[in-house]
Amino acid sequence: MTRAVLSLGSNLGDRLAHLRAAVAGFADVLVAASPVYETAPWGGADQDDFLNAVLIVDDLDTDAWGWLRRGQDLEQAAGRVRTVRWGPRTLDVDVVAVDGPDGPVRSADPALLLPHPGTPERATVLRPWLDLDPAAVLQGHGTVAELLAALGPDAEAGMRRRDDLTLSPAGREP
Repeated sequence: MTRAVLSLGSNLGDRLAHLRAAVAGFADVLVAASPVYETAPWGGADQDDFLNAVLIVDDLDTDAWGWLRRGQDLEQAAGRVRTVRWGPRTLDVDVVAVDGPDGPVRSADPALLLPHPGTPERATVLRPWLDLDPAAVLQGHGTVAELLAALGPDAEAGMRRRDDLTLSPAGREP
């Protein structure tokens, strides 16, 4: 069994529809979906605000690479084009962390770094993850709550929780 934390982001086209498509793409393994946050863009490229969320997924037969492939398939289905690093995108699915049968999975492969190296500095991942699991721990870094607190009082200044947006097409959380 592997359980994974996935971060979702979209800032092109129908942002909510792209996030909902990702949720639908993981529906068979979905444990929980966070609230949706609208966030200022990160990375320096001039672009629109993102919608972000975090999913927790669990499947007996999916390893870390399987989570990556599923996320990339959903990105491709959403028409993602990779032209500018940290640039605008229809859908971004990042594998943040994976727990396997023997504990947390680590990977130094450049195609799948685990735990995801940007996570400790990204309130856009930490806040929704903390909403789902107040006791969450990012292997090698500490608790998600401590990581978010360490970012300082302005870490969430560019974020707004959007309780008016839900991730299920029917208007209720999965």
